[in-house]
Amino acid sequence: MKGIHHVTAIAGKPARNLAFCTRTLGLRFVKKTVNFDDPGSYHFYFGDETGSPGTILTFFPWQHAAPGRDGIGVAQITQFRVPEKSLAAWAQRLSDAGVQHAAASVRFGQPVLVFADPDGMQLALVGIAGAEREPTWSGGAVAADAAIRGFHGVTLLLEAATSTAAVLAGVLGFQQAAREGDCVRYQAQAGIGGVIDIREAPRLAPARLGRGSVHHIAFRASDDREQAAMARKLVANHDLHPTGQKDRQYFRSIYFREPGGVLFEIATDQPGFAIDEPLADLGKSLKLPPFLESRRHALEAALPSLEPLP
Repeated sequence: MKGIHHVTAIAGKPARNLAFCTRTLGLRFVKKTVNFDDPGSYHFYFGDETGSPGTILTFFPWQHAAPGRDGIGVAQITQFRVPEKSLAAWAQRLSDAGVQHAAASVRFGQPVLVFADPDGMQLALVGIAGAEREPTWSGGAVAADAAIRGFHGVTLLLEAATSTAAVLAGVLGFQQAAREGDCVRYQAQAGIGGVIDIREAPRLAPARLGRGSVHHIAFRASDDREQAAMARKLVANHDLHPTGQKDRQYFRSIYFREPGGVLFEIATDQPGFAIDEPLADLGKSLKLPPFLESRRHALEAALPSLEPLP
């Protein structure tokens, strides 16, 4: 199944980020761990009940990070799927929580509600007919008939679409599906996480990553063999050279910067988030990879407190 595996963004205060994702958005706190490349900081994972590929929003909460700046070479809007009939209730929910949002609009024939998280990350809820029949996290703060079903897709802000589109089609399993104004839609066969929109804006300045920015977008590979085949296509057909495979405990990853400047990842679907704690206990305790277990005491002492939540 092709499509988005996860989206990773940069947040500020960890407790505030945790509260917004679980209380306001109603996502499950799937995993509390650390940034494997910067273990003095957290890495949070949010998603559906099991952390299924296509539902996972992750954050590096660096509380002293400077704000990011929108511009060329960035993932501009992260879009979630919700049942179409729930959009009015979501607008009221966001207003009640003090979250400013735009008036509902229609994009590519679908109703969309755009808003931002406390760090300025641009998010959108896309009303999908029939999404109420899709799986969700029913134990959260949002009723199951309105809850987020996972990603709809991501909007990239690029100087031009052509070279990026070639990678989407030739390696990642997306095909051009529609065009609306300056935005081109590419779609994979996955319902969850199956959309990449590219907005062409050749006269904008380059983006600056920071608090509220998407750090990278990960796309799905079913296993190591498929991931390796995708890596070979990147080199042979697009002259893009991904990193070697990195073990991220819950999936295995390779990374490359696509022609428009956005950092892409290809992540395996397996082994998943129940590898180191029972499904019922996901997100309850700090989980560390084996190579960091010897530093657990020092890391727990250095990481910011998550209590009390805002």
